[in-house]
Amino acid sequence: MLLLPRYGQSSLSDLVPSVLAHLGVPGESDPIGLDLAGITRVCVLLVDGLGAEQLAARAESAPFLSGLGHRTLTAGFPTTTSTSLASLGTGRPSGEHALTGYLIAVPGQDRPMNPLKWRLHGPGPRVDLLQELVPEQFQPNPTAFERAVADGVAVTRVCPPYQYESGLTRAVLRGGTFRPSFSMGDLVDGATSALAEGDRSLVYAYHGELDLTGHARGVESTAWALELTQVDLLARQLADRLPRDSALIVTADHGMVDVHSPVDLDAEPGLSLGVRMIGGEPRARHVYTEPGAAAAVQARWRERLGPDYAVLSRAEAIDAGWFGPIVTTAAEVRIGDVIAVPLGTGALVRRGAEPRQSMMVGHHGSLTSAELNVPLLVYRG
Repeated sequence: MLLLPRYGQSSLSDLVPSVLAHLGVPGESDPIGLDLAGITRVCVLLVDGLGAEQLAARAESAPFLSGLGHRTLTAGFPTTTSTSLASLGTGRPSGEHALTGYLIAVPGQDRPMNPLKWRLHGPGPRVDLLQELVPEQFQPNPTAFERAVADGVAVTRVCPPYQYESGLTRAVLRGGTFRPSFSMGDLVDGATSALAEGDRSLVYAYHGELDLTGHARGVESTAWALELTQVDLLARQLADRLPRDSALIVTADHGMVDVHSPVDLDAEPGLSLGVRMIGGEPRARHVYTEPGAAAAVQARWRERLGPDYAVLSRAEAIDAGWFGPIVTTAAEVRIGDVIAVPLGTGALVRRGAEPRQSMMVGHHGSLTSAELNVPLLVYRG
């Protein structure tokens, strides 16, 4: 069963604007209804891959986080890191910030773009996308962090060094000071130190190892549960060191499912008829078709994949609200002519073109509850 993101009510794109409203930033509102009265300093810890359902199933591995309640947000569509970080950073759904997938088509290129790495996917000539697709022009709206800085809030982003000045950071997470984080302990120290700056402060901190473990070993694995315990310690150490009048908010960019019945697109020649490019990822495929071939491609994919998959046209996905209430022209051209997502534990892998990704156990991207629902956990210092 697929769910619809709760855009404008309690989605990831609503989180930072809601925080900014409590910090007194003009023009911001709090549709989520956060309990932040009297709070002047907020740390938002985003744990990559920490789905609400996975946390609930492993509550014994995360006693601190589990003790903070069971409130949730929804990610947006697709439930993937680049799209979700863009939603969090800009305060807008993917239909507005236009980072609409893990791999997306961009004008003038015959290969899809990977926004996480800000480069073209697959073999071919090297193209400097930082020059060809300048991040600040690719996503030109002010980020939520920039809006906070403009009102005098001290903003610090505590993230791994590779994210400094990356294309994705420049596009959707720009604003404020960047402090590189080299370890869990360094993240705690950096985030709590930054919280003490200024009269009002906002810290965004990112932790990614849980997602890596889920991809490699699966969310049903002992390794994932053990990594969750490390995340729980990280959150507790942050909470223990909060300055006065501070709050810690723990959330995530998506959940994850272990795949048990993948379909190899590269072994299905009939599914390549009329297709010029395949983007997205195994649980949220964007299919870019040859001119005039979209309807036939959609029909073939529906017939082959059957009731275990939803196969929608671009117009159907937009009308259903998958990308939010507003879809700009820039976003629309990056959405596949056909979109295919699994309803259960399936996936659309490409063992020839994407061998490493196809070997992964855990995946995300679709709109099942396991992927869409993420925690909204608040601790007041």
